[in-house]
Amino acid sequence: MTDTDPRTDTDADYCLIEASRPPRADGPPYARCVQCQEPTEYPESYKGITLCPVCEWREAERTSCSG
Repeated sequence: MTDTDPRTDTDADYCLIEASRPPRADGPPYARCVQCQEPTEYPESYKGITLCPVCEWREAERTSCSG
């Protein structure tokens, strides 16, 4: 495969779902995890579901494809 070949492996090709992430916070206040209430790495002003790194990892394990 060459660099111009559309079949090259990229993260966008590998991930089949939209996996946008909230912006990282520069400092406190941090948003609380919606599952365990621990501080996340995201700003408190972010609207939407925020997960701490541990819960984010567990959610990824639950929703990953297994073949």
